[in-house]
Amino acid sequence: MTAADNSLLPWFDDVHAFLCEGKFSPWSNILREQLQTFLHDKEHGDQARWLEALDSLPAITPDACDLTSYDLALTKTQLDDAQRDAVEQGLRGLMPWRKGPFRFFDTYVDTEWRSDWKWDRVAPHLAPLKGRNILDVGCGSGYHMWRMLGDGAGRVIGIDPSRLFLMQFQAYKRYAERAHGTLNIDLLPLRMEDVPPRLRAFDTTFSMGVLYHRKSPIDHLQELRDTLRPGGQLVLETLVIDGELGEVLMPEDRYAMMRNVWFLPSVETLLLWCRRAGLKNPRVVDLNQTSLDEQRSTDWMRFNSLPDFLDPEDRKKTAEGYPAPLRVVVLAES
Repeated sequence: MTAADNSLLPWFDDVHAFLCEGKFSPWSNILREQLQTFLHDKEHGDQARWLEALDSLPAITPDACDLTSYDLALTKTQLDDAQRDAVEQGLRGLMPWRKGPFRFFDTYVDTEWRSDWKWDRVAPHLAPLKGRNILDVGCGSGYHMWRMLGDGAGRVIGIDPSRLFLMQFQAYKRYAERAHGTLNIDLLPLRMEDVPPRLRAFDTTFSMGVLYHRKSPIDHLQELRDTLRPGGQLVLETLVIDGELGEVLMPEDRYAMMRNVWFLPSVETLLLWCRRAGLKNPRVVDLNQTSLDEQRSTDWMRFNSLPDFLDPEDRKKTAEGYPAPLRVVVLAES
């Protein structure tokens, strides 16, 4: 393991200590080995550059850190020009930014996704998050995790194997903890397969934008169910199609330019999958056509985005001719 890899391990000391408690202990017993394996065996060529960008961010103590605002605003009444420039340049070194938005003092990170819109659609339907232990599968850079904490969650743990998302998460966490002290929120650079089977420990598990990337969606639903304590709540968001019970779209190759899309069920088929996976009372709380205002290229994510993935002559179809992205939110209990 490189020196840079070793330098990341202390980031996870707090969550490791938490997982040592009671029903979470099966994970704590293997977590350090998982992290060492990931950081050693899956080195990323850009990691040194990202760490340099992260460490270049100036040590500013925010006057406030609002975990309930749409942009998770970090504020400071007096910043000099050098600090402003250093914040923006450090954050630009961590581009592309996909999920957000975030406000780092005078720098507004206008991310590809307006993730706050999704949160506004989901949050009113959730079981109260106050005091709950939450797992966020495929959490990206952690935007929704911060909103969960802002709504009173007791502990939030996200998993996502992207090293860049981890650096972006740490950029915000460093400033948030300067304002609030130690916060019960962590992003583990791991995959769903790394969560111990049948853990049955979390009060709420989120899986948003993951199911359609799985070759075996029923297995994924069962894995999600098994992260939950009895009576715990699953929050599932995924792509669906209009159609009857039993209908499923499997793209020939790409879907909206994405290669790793496997199954897009009708809503009724998805609910059946949930029931067959052992989830109780699955129900739809939101159905939304993704708009060109919700997902688009920005100055902070300069690659192609949704407008480029759709048929320019018919925005109701993808570039491949499939139905344009339609997203559903389903709640269910274990």
